[in-house]
Amino acid sequence: MRKIIQIAVFFSLIFCATSQSFGQQIASIDPDIAIKETLYTKYNKEVLSFDKKDFDTLFFVFFQKQSDSKITMTKEEYYTYTIKIAIYSEKLGLLYKDQKEESDKAKQEWFDKNYVEYLKSKP
Repeated sequence: MRKIIQIAVFFSLIFCATSQSFGQQIASIDPDIAIKETLYTKYNKEVLSFDKKDFDTLFFVFFQKQSDSKITMTKEEYYTYTIKIAIYSEKLGLLYKDQKEESDKAKQEWFDKNYVEYLKSKP
């Protein structure tokens, strides 16, 4: 019986290790992942201290700039907004445990935003 448990644990560890490595390969498909991770690290503490008013201002300014046909944000500026919004989504999941799944989904959606798609949306 002990041998069976050891074998089961062994295969579980192998499965976890391979699934994590495949997950990392998928994440590396994004050519802008390095800048996103840098911005995430840079702004994480700042955004975690945001209150609702700070976030609302950030969100409003982002959508105002995004919809203004006369303004084209730089890649870093665009990702700064999207990553900050992603971090705030993560914060909400930490504060409200019953909304963790929705917050994680929102965080991932904002983290997955793509600058090229943003440029395509500009006239």
